[in-house]
Amino acid sequence: MKVILSTDPVKFPLTGIGRYTYELAKGLQSADLDRLAFLRGYRIEKDLPIIAQTDPMARQATWKTRAQKNQLAVALYRRLNPWLKARALQGLEDHLFHGPNYYLPPFSGRSIVTIHDLSAYLWTDSHPPERVRYMQAEIELSLKRASALITDTEYTRHEVAKFFGWPLEKIHAVPLACSQDFRPRTSNDLMPVLARYNLAPNAYALAISTIEPRKNIETLIDAYGRLSTDLKTRFPLVLAGYTGWESEALHRKITNAEREGWLRYLGYVQATDLPFVLSGARLFSFPSLYEGFGLPVLEAMASGVPVIASNASTLPEVTNGAALLHDPRDTITLTNLLAQGLDDEAWLTSARDKGLVRAAQFSWEKCTQQTLTAYRAALAAD
Repeated sequence: MKVILSTDPVKFPLTGIGRYTYELAKGLQSADLDRLAFLRGYRIEKDLPIIAQTDPMARQATWKTRAQKNQLAVALYRRLNPWLKARALQGLEDHLFHGPNYYLPPFSGRSIVTIHDLSAYLWTDSHPPERVRYMQAEIELSLKRASALITDTEYTRHEVAKFFGWPLEKIHAVPLACSQDFRPRTSNDLMPVLARYNLAPNAYALAISTIEPRKNIETLIDAYGRLSTDLKTRFPLVLAGYTGWESEALHRKITNAEREGWLRYLGYVQATDLPFVLSGARLFSFPSLYEGFGLPVLEAMASGVPVIASNASTLPEVTNGAALLHDPRDTITLTNLLAQGLDDEAWLTSARDKGLVRAAQFSWEKCTQQTLTAYRAALAAD
């Protein structure tokens, strides 16, 4: 089997899809393939790109943001980008091409695409309008080009089949995993890293996500603010995540809570530090409105950190009884669960054990093997 994997998502900041692509690429490098190559931009490469720890495009950020809002620039990019990628793939039709981030360029060989979620269709108010237009147009083209599809969960597999009318047998649910860096750690192991953030082990609640509407951080802040002064002072809420779309009002709320002394916003935490910041938390909260998987929840369970998550979309499937769940819009219930989670030692111990058992059921090795099964199905498809 000859495979070409797009590695465009492997970039700063390395969020869920970038991590998935990177770990899958590493797994495929160890697989018994006749050839593995990577499409990076408009070039075929043999080496996996290095993960950047800082933003190499920071100076171009303003220009990039303006270009994304310019319909003419977006239309030109939509026309040129697939053409340039298709040109790079010419002569490689004996390979299977995998687009791990929703999109497929024109390609005469077999191809498979990963559809992580349908937020561009079902949660359009959670994205900038120009992003919705671009994603919808490109996803629909990808579905016409694909020999088979991959999703991260059974929930999304059935959601995609129903929404687009695709046969279930051509959609393969391949669960994600998390790095072995996410594991329980002792206080002595944690202190050198936590000290840099002025944090102490087991003395804070944590939420990790891009700061944007779909992640529902506003509800978490409102719920946390309702806790007793003693509880939220002993265990402040720590937020870690890259600044996303339409987050100005939310950042004002974050600043106000910081002034009151019960919230800390760390911004984007480097990949080398994140496992320590996560493992040091007393409790992890993930109130997202909609997910294709919810990788931070799995990372928390693997780190031995008790989880409180919303009961939306894929999160019940991923946690499978190992977390406390709540309606994502129910602030009062979330406050009650946070109070229980922070103060109930018996529950904390039980939740840690259940989370570790559940997390052990996922691995990147399994993800790679199940992806290879999907590749074989795509190659055999009519």
